[in-house]
Amino acid sequence: MIGFIVAGLVIGALARLIKPGKQNLGIIATLLLGLVGSVIGGLVANLLGTGDIFELNVVGFIVAVIAAVLLIGVAEGLTGRRKVSH
Repeated sequence: MIGFIVAGLVIGALARLIKPGKQNLGIIATLLLGLVGSVIGGLVANLLGTGDIFELNVVGFIVAVIAAVLLIGVAEGLTGRRKVSH
């Protein structure tokens, strides 16, 4: 469980470094998006037959980072819309 949280934080931090521009996300949001990204990466790796959903492997890690970058973009879009509409 702690390894899963640490992996989510690392994946979220990497995704924020890869995504250009400044993100207005706190550490909790980064952790949550990293965790969701890691679950997506694990699912894709499992579907491809390269490993188990909770097993850290290269394919799952790469997909997790890509998924987290996309999720950060979505989160930015949602928070940006909320700020503009108020």
